[in-house]
Amino acid sequence: MQNTLMLKILPDHEQRNILLETMEVFNDSCNDISRTVFDNGFPNKYELHRLVYYSVKDKYRLPSQLVVRAISKVAESYKADRTRIHEFDRHGSIIYDQRILSFKGPDSVSMNTLHGRIRMPMIFGEYQRQRLSRVHGQADLIFRNNAFYLAVVVDLPEEPEYEPIGYIGVDLGVKNIATTSDDRNHSGDAVRQKRIATAKHRNRLQRRGTRSVKRRLKKISGKEKRFQRIVNHGISKGIVAEAKGTGRGVALEDLININQKTVVRRRQRYMRLSWSFRQLRSFIEYKARASGVPIKIVDPHNTSRECPKCHSIDKRNRKNRDRFKCVRCGYGGEADYVASLNIRSRAAVNQPTVA
Repeated sequence: MQNTLMLKILPDHEQRNILLETMEVFNDSCNDISRTVFDNGFPNKYELHRLVYYSVKDKYRLPSQLVVRAISKVAESYKADRTRIHEFDRHGSIIYDQRILSFKGPDSVSMNTLHGRIRMPMIFGEYQRQRLSRVHGQADLIFRNNAFYLAVVVDLPEEPEYEPIGYIGVDLGVKNIATTSDDRNHSGDAVRQKRIATAKHRNRLQRRGTRSVKRRLKKISGKEKRFQRIVNHGISKGIVAEAKGTGRGVALEDLININQKTVVRRRQRYMRLSWSFRQLRSFIEYKARASGVPIKIVDPHNTSRECPKCHSIDKRNRKNRDRFKCVRCGYGGEADYVASLNIRSRAAVNQPTVA
C-alpha cells in the first residue's frame, strides 16, 4: 500500500529565493509547453519531448531532468482534460525524481535547481521518521502557506486480511460524525462549533476588505479543514483498532453520491457540503488495509428507518433526527445507534459461521 508523507524543508534566505525562482521558471516552462500541446493536437509524451525539449531548455535554462519533468507534468494533465488549454500556477509543484533529489542522512535533502544542487535541512514527526526508509519513486516540491514541503510516496506493508468473526457497524453523520454498533459515539459538536466560529470570523473580515484583512484571511485559510482532518484521523484510528483487537471487520455505508441524491434547506447547505464523510471513509479504509482488517460496504437505503429487532421499515419509526421507535414492535433507541446496528446486520449477511 502506498502512502504520502509531508516533510517540511527549512531553506535559508538565499536557498528560499533559489527555490522560488526555480519553481516560477519551471511553471513558466509548463505554460509554454501547454500551449504547444494545445496547438499541436495533443501529442503523446514522447512526441512532445521531441517537439519542445531543446527549445525549452535553451529558453528557460532549466537543468535537463527538470525539463523532462515539466514535459511529463503537462502531458499527464492533458490525459484528464483536453477541452481547454491548461495554465499552471507560478508556484505550482515541481516533480522531483531520484536523479535530481536525494536524501542526505536522516534530516537533510539535496535538490537540483536553476543554480545547481542545494542541500537543506528538513523536519518531520516520528510517524514520518518510521516510514522514511520506505520512500518510493518521485517527490513533489510544494509551496504552501509560505513554506516548502516535500510530498514523498512510501510503500507500506499490508497485513493479510483475516476472516472476521463479525463486523462493527459504523453510521456516519453530520451531528454525530460516527456512531458504532458498540455504542461508541463520536460527536460532531467540536467540528460544528469550529465551522460556525470560522465562518463568522471570515464573514466579519470579508466585510472590511482592507489589505491587512486579506493577509489575515490568507493566514487562516484551510484552518477548518486541518482541524477536521485531525479529528477524522483520530476517529478512524480508534475504529480500526477496536475492530483489529476483537477480530472483527468494519461495515460502512456507501454514501458516495449522497449530496446528489438528497436536498437540504439553504441554511443547512454549508454544514452538508462541509461534511467530510468521504475523507473519514478513506482514512478508515487505508488504516484497515494496513492492519488486515476487512471492510464491507453496504447499501445505506433505509438504515435509519429499519427496526433491528423485527426488521419492519416505516417512515414513522423515526419521528425526529435523534430518536427511533418502531411502530410495530415498540423497540426504541438513539437513531444513529439503531442505524449502526442495521449496517452491522447487513454486513453479516451470508458470512460464514464461526464455531
